[in-house]
Amino acid sequence: MSKFTLHTIESAPEAAKDLLRNSEKSMGMIPNLHAVMATSPALLNAYQQLHERFTNSSFNAEEMTVVWQTINVFHDCHYCVPAHIAIAKSMGVDDDITASIKAGNELDDDKLEALRQFVLSMLKQRGNVADDVLESFYSAGFSQQHVLDVIVGIAQKTMSNYTNHIAHTPIDEPFKKFA
Repeated sequence: MSKFTLHTIESAPEAAKDLLRNSEKSMGMIPNLHAVMATSPALLNAYQQLHERFTNSSFNAEEMTVVWQTINVFHDCHYCVPAHIAIAKSMGVDDDITASIKAGNELDDDKLEALRQFVLSMLKQRGNVADDVLESFYSAGFSQQHVLDVIVGIAQKTMSNYTNHIAHTPIDEPFKKFA
């Protein structure tokens, strides 16, 4: 098993230094995920851009959490599941949402459950979802924009989940209690 470097601003490649400064400024720390990604400034930059795009998408905080956590749980990401529990808490999302997704249970809210099911279908079918799946998603109150915004979320979380699998990224101290 190869060990990936957890970069600091000082040790990071030049092109990643400002990206890590941005992480520290916005999050109050450099998450280990970003510290690992800094080895590839292209990856860290793309991840940060997708994160910004997704957080400014058509989804509210609960819906973003459903997308993120459904992907994290599906990919069995040891790092992102607890990290996004903490993020959901900071966004004021009901703990029952993250607990249900983590346990693989249906969500009580029909619209959020439709979103969870759609994301699962996208992941399981690698984007080749059937028309009836799309129609169910639309019937729940979602639009074509939401479909495409789910793809942004999948791209973002695939980057982080795969990085964490390969790098065995250590969970940051603030997230450990949610592991």
